[in-house]
Amino acid sequence: MKGFIPAFIAEWLKIRKTSFVWVTFIAFALGPTMGAFILFLMGNVHPGLEGGILMEKARAMSYKVDWNSYLAIISQVVGVGGVLVFGFIASWLFGREYSDRTAKDLLALPVSRNHILLAKFSMYFLWCMTLALSNFLLGLGLGKLIGLGPFVTSYMTLSIYVITSLLVILLGPPIAFLALWGQGYLVPLGFVVMMLVLSQIIGAIGFGHYFPWALPGLYSGSAGTYKEQINLGSYLILTVVSLAGFLAVFIHWNHADQRL
Repeated sequence: MKGFIPAFIAEWLKIRKTSFVWVTFIAFALGPTMGAFILFLMGNVHPGLEGGILMEKARAMSYKVDWNSYLAIISQVVGVGGVLVFGFIASWLFGREYSDRTAKDLLALPVSRNHILLAKFSMYFLWCMTLALSNFLLGLGLGKLIGLGPFVTSYMTLSIYVITSLLVILLGPPIAFLALWGQGYLVPLGFVVMMLVLSQIIGAIGFGHYFPWALPGLYSGSAGTYKEQINLGSYLILTVVSLAGFLAVFIHWNHADQRL
């Protein structure tokens, strides 16, 4: 642990000095903000807005002006938008040194490479969980603001939000590997965008529950009844993909000198 703590502190200092942190929080906050706006419109329907796209979407998803519906919206934002935002975070954490041309310096440090990677993964987990928590707290504030009343929700609705966040976080290791392998941001970011597109296509033909990048969105309920297709195999596939990415990161990093 002697090597891990300095490595973790170094990662912490890096994110403290970058504006990218605030970009992720602002981008992620758009979800609860839009969700609150939709429920506000539903509770204060203006004659000219009854046929709007947002209202039609809300009615199709059977939303009500209450906390359960609001948390469901936020969960769906994490399940879909989180794939993009968390993917950007993994790309930044693991690809920054290559873009800044400091990867050689990092590899030459008298600190175990495994400790450096564990520090990066720990920071990734904390960053993503902090985003999820901040969105939840923002949702509580906005819910009060639009008049949802005292916070009352079911354990099931709350657990969906937490589990959806964890499922998205598990998609980080493959992105981290691509950031190291591609030596920068472009390869992992391109991969994340491609996975989002494929999630829509594969989900549309009915196999989204077997595609890791579509699973969080399905679990959150964004695809309606398609959530019922999720089974044990769905979680096993995502777990295997995540573990494979995690192991690939360590294997690649310990042989990274050969590519620099």
